Amino acid sequence: MKILLSNASPSPIYEQIVRQVRSQILGGELSPGEALPSIRKLAQILQISVITTKRAYDELEHEGLIDTVGGKGTYVSAPNADFLREKRIKAAEEKLREAVDEARAAALSGDELIEMLRLLLEDHHD
Repeated sequence: MKILLSNASPSPIYEQIVRQVRSQILGGELSPGEALPSIRKLAQILQISVITTKRAYDELEHEGLIDTVGGKGTYVSAPNADFLREKRIKAAEEKLREAVDEARAAALSGDELIEMLRLLLEDHHD
């Protein structure tokens, strides 16, 4: 598990951890059943507060991405296909929303944006 923290980021440290671990799980870099560092160990590795790592793990557990087994450790959850699909759809919607904002800023029409998307989809399938 790779986590890079930035003190210059406007996001709180726990959110940076959540975002990166979520990305690694959804991207397949962390496998179901894979053990994660303990809260204390991660805090030590990242040189941050145990409270911060606990908050990050609590958030990831709430999202269903990790499971904590008392006395045994914390593991990547077995994938729930519907949940993972919903997460990916949400991520795609956010990126499309950003693209729409950029298109508006560039004064593109809806038709031009749709055509651009159609071309990108065709290029991706080649």
